Amino acid sequence: MSASSVRSFEYLESLPGTVFNRLYKQPSTALAIFRRMLPHLAKSFVMAMLYMTRPLPVTDLETWVRPGSRREQDTAVDLLERLQILKRSAEPGTPRSYMLTNPFASSLRQALTGGGNHKSFGIPSDVPSKDEVTISQLDDFARKQWEGLLGYMVGSTGIGLRDEGANLSPSVKHLLQYGGLVDVKGRNVDITQDGFAFVLQEVNAQVWTILVLYLENAEQLGMDHVDVLSFLFMLGSLELGQAYSKANLTETQLQMLLDLRDFGIIYQDNPASNNYYPTRLATTLTSDAGALGSASAGFDSALHSSTNDKGFVFIETNYRLYAYTSSPLQIAILSLFTRLSTRYPNMISGKMTRESIRRAISMGITGDQIVDFLYTHAHPQMRKTETVLPPTVVDQIRLWQIEGERMKSTVGFLFKDFSTAAEYEGPCRYAGDIGVLAWKNDAKRMFFVTKHEQIAAYLKSKKDKRVEGG
Repeated sequence: MSASSVRSFEYLESLPGTVFNRLYKQPSTALAIFRRMLPHLAKSFVMAMLYMTRPLPVTDLETWVRPGSRREQDTAVDLLERLQILKRSAEPGTPRSYMLTNPFASSLRQALTGGGNHKSFGIPSDVPSKDEVTISQLDDFARKQWEGLLGYMVGSTGIGLRDEGANLSPSVKHLLQYGGLVDVKGRNVDITQDGFAFVLQEVNAQVWTILVLYLENAEQLGMDHVDVLSFLFMLGSLELGQAYSKANLTETQLQMLLDLRDFGIIYQDNPASNNYYPTRLATTLTSDAGALGSASAGFDSALHSSTNDKGFVFIETNYRLYAYTSSPLQIAILSLFTRLSTRYPNMISGKMTRESIRRAISMGITGDQIVDFLYTHAHPQMRKTETVLPPTVVDQIRLWQIEGERMKSTVGFLFKDFSTAAEYEGPCRYAGDIGVLAWKNDAKRMFFVTKHEQIAAYLKSKKDKRVEGG
């Protein structure tokens, strides 16, 4: 599951069952969740059961999976249950069995076969040729808005990026602060550790991070989060370059058009217009093909489908850095941890010093994040060496970081007091599989996780199976 899928899945998992029931009434939502959030094995289960009218015994389900893949089967079934897609049949006197829930099954069938008057995939609108907006114009608008957002986060370094980017509305700035991506003190805006990690993500993951923050904030504004989610999933199924009518949108979704325009996800030449255009940021929301690279390079790749994803950074063993770029966004990011000295039309140079690295660390950026950024953007000539980055530079960056660190704290939950080794090993292994395991001690049968909801659901499902088995 990609980073963007994980972020959106964590939000969906926190919703009550009644919300899923309303969400799945929209075929576009059922199709988006099927495409974006389910692993291949879970998709196979859904497609095999989609037209079944009777529950499927668990013994029949197990015959579809190789004996050595029981863990993958349990993970897929558990995921489908948590998304309210699969339910257990509770008929007395019958073996344990599963069937797809409604309305998910009926909505997915309708999405795959067509028909109906649900209009959940948008209403295409005819626009006079003289007023049509081209895909190139949509891409330029999306890039300007999104790089304006990233520029606001890293543009406090004196590069002057904000003047070249889009004008962000106060609501967007509030959202970035609410999500802990920037720290605002008076007129000063500093990027945080989470903010720098956000900048390093692929663009699709960045968009979903912002949208989940928007969802959390929308609830405080009294917006119906079912309408919000349905609209976001619908956007992922729309056609790039096609205009769509606002006629079937709810009041919440009409308000969203104004907010999503600030992010570059929706284009409207005039807020009073009866039409809107989804940009490439919207049409790739539910696409697995949107696994892009880093922030700026990835965005260019998304907008231009370019295969030219070359690095641009040279680093010498004396900590001098040369970057072949004219992008204000990339320059602003480099200036967060580099003392820049010279700027040419297509290149900048500078030096990483103790002071520049410590300044970045004081903003919450970690040494590993800096190393990862440099590795990701290393020039092709540097990639010809075995280590890519000079080991002395990598070691020194980490040494500068630990000068002020002796202990690292992790917020999470401790699981202990397991009766047997088998009882301990199952949830511990599951925690590692889903990426929430932070520490374990096999001898004492203890493990520490960053999130507990999925582990609790796993333990509950195991307990229910033991009860059913008698």
